[in-house]
Amino acid sequence: MAKASLDRNTIDLFGQSRGRPRTQPLSRKDQLKLNKRHQRQKEKELGLKRLEFVIDDDTAQKLDTLCEQANIKRAEWLTMQVALAFSKAKRTGTTPKTQTDKGKK
Repeated sequence: MAKASLDRNTIDLFGQSRGRPRTQPLSRKDQLKLNKRHQRQKEKELGLKRLEFVIDDDTAQKLDTLCEQANIKRAEWLTMQVALAFSKAKRTGTTPKTQTDKGKK
């Protein structure tokens, strides 16, 4: 029995393995590393900066509760709080020097 090259219903008689063909030559682990690298580059181009900090479980739960009530992400909530604290400090005249302020001397 010969296999027609245009026949999509006939099983592949001469192939090594059956099933879905590989669409990505990289392993899953390598795919995740590559995607994460692209994500970091994209965030950097958008002007975002990654921060990592360690807090206790109780504080993390409180933060999650506040974010859930406001229906926003942690990063958004933290950004709002920093902006609020900065504007409050600016009004009272206790604004800390920023990198741009130091370069203006």
